[in-house]
Amino acid sequence: MRGQDDRQAYDRGTSLFSPDGRLYQVEYAREAVRRGGASVGVRATDGVVLAAERRIRSPLLEPRSIEKLHKIDEHNGVASAGHVADARQLVEEARQTAQIERLSYDQPISPEQLTSEISEHIQEFTQAGHTRPFGAALLVGGYVDGRPQLFETDPSGTSYEWQAIAIGGSSDEIESTLETEYDPEVNTDEAAELAVSVLLDDEDDSMDAENVSVAVIDEDGFRTLDRDAVEALV
Repeated sequence: MRGQDDRQAYDRGTSLFSPDGRLYQVEYAREAVRRGGASVGVRATDGVVLAAERRIRSPLLEPRSIEKLHKIDEHNGVASAGHVADARQLVEEARQTAQIERLSYDQPISPEQLTSEISEHIQEFTQAGHTRPFGAALLVGGYVDGRPQLFETDPSGTSYEWQAIAIGGSSDEIESTLETEYDPEVNTDEAAELAVSVLLDDEDDSMDAENVSVAVIDEDGFRTLDRDAVEALV
């Protein structure tokens, strides 16, 4: 019983390491991400594609109200997985960071710098005793100075750069498919086909264009594909 009580003490502390070096609250936040709908990012030679699964839990729900893809500025976008409200707060932080860069230096923020700023913000919430970690992960894609980049952040505040990556539900299975099917020389059209196909492979046959959101970030900026374009991919 004493050992169980000790674990509960570390379990409740958002900023306490357990004796085996774990932050349980961060691990729980990662589990919240894994329970969310999947989001996929694919880097192409001419841009970045973000795709996300929209879980429509009722026929009465308006699909457009489920936001998984977010425009940060003309050159950067984000796909989220996990708690929607937590992801929304991180998206607002990202937008403010991008605006500050633009107003201060009259230039777009790079995806790498944007990810670094978001990750630092996330990490602060693993240290303060009066807060909890964000139960959301982000894929940050951008196209600045002719260079496409794709990054991932997780609830610990760690970030990585990827060629192709999945977060959220069934991300391990989707990544296994990406590892075998991804080609670094794909263009954005082919990347969109790949992103949608790996989401469809993970779902049943009832999944259609209503359940998928797709965005492309290239030299023309950030844009989301309309339903007809997504239906063509599906």
